[in-house]
Amino acid sequence: MKLLTIPGVIDVHTHLREPGAAQKEDMATGTRAAISGGVTTVLDMPNNPIPTSNPLALKEKFKLAENRIYNDLGFHFAATMEALPFFEEVKNQVFGYKLYMNHTTGNLKVTPEEAEKIFAHIPNGKTLIVHAEDETLDRAIELAGKYRTKVHVAHLTSKQELMSVVKAKKSGMNITCEVTPNNLFLTDEDIKRIGAYAVMKPVLKTQMDQDALWEGLREGLIDIVATDHAPHTIEEKENSENSPFGVPGVETSLPLLLTAVAEKRISLETLITVTNTNPRRIFSIPEQLDTYVEIDTSQKYVLSNDKIVSKCGWTPFAGMQIKGKIMSVYLHGRKIVDNGKVFEQPTGKIITPAI
Repeated sequence: MKLLTIPGVIDVHTHLREPGAAQKEDMATGTRAAISGGVTTVLDMPNNPIPTSNPLALKEKFKLAENRIYNDLGFHFAATMEALPFFEEVKNQVFGYKLYMNHTTGNLKVTPEEAEKIFAHIPNGKTLIVHAEDETLDRAIELAGKYRTKVHVAHLTSKQELMSVVKAKKSGMNITCEVTPNNLFLTDEDIKRIGAYAVMKPVLKTQMDQDALWEGLREGLIDIVATDHAPHTIEEKENSENSPFGVPGVETSLPLLLTAVAEKRISLETLITVTNTNPRRIFSIPEQLDTYVEIDTSQKYVLSNDKIVSKCGWTPFAGMQIKGKIMSVYLHGRKIVDNGKVFEQPTGKIITPAI
């Protein structure tokens, strides 16, 4: 056994589906899946059927999480006109404000006029997370420059988007970005192979785009790897006329990245930077003392749906060979995962930003 110890992974972009869609996932099953994959902190997005767009909805999420979560959990807040009056009130309770400038799951997409008002009203020092694709991303960058907004670009998918962000970084803007394992390990060619299980938003791009994203990771141009964990049931994926957007990812992200390290696609230092150091810095996430993951780097195995912990019970990465098995996960000094299995009761904490 070749044992490697790394800090617990932080996933700043997840959809735990509760409240309103617990048939897909809930806070208990989602955080259990996450910690089984070495993810010790997750931040949950606001685009639930009951959106997190006012203090009461946020309070309900805090209540739902009590004594049910297996890792540390924090929340993002909606960035809509309905939510705008509450931005200041909730700023010490949430890690970011999520702005949807393109269509995706939920009903939080804003108009261009509304987007500009939101950029202008983000509290000082807080992060506006943007779902903005292609030309819309260029508009988001323009607004970020105009209002000096701290912006984090969710799920980059293309070479062009990366180039736009890099140009903004070089100009001195306070802008960061993330990439998902979906776009690092799948391309549009995989849609032919796995069909509805590759349907997501933004859509998968070309091999050329994927190569640019890997290069961006190696060069330190991409700040974070985050999953955009967005589970749906098998029935929803297979039986819908229009398959819903999204795929699960919290428990497969670290295994995939460990495989990339073994294959020398990225360094171990880069893995730790984009899954722990940068997420903590960018989103002011509290330190987790005595929290780490132990990995047997010599073990190989194949990802399979029957081993998925998430309530949805499937992964788009089924069939991929992995190098490096998660053996143990410690959270605040307590061993929660042993020999790859979650055996402890929920001991995670609800977290708010470090001030």
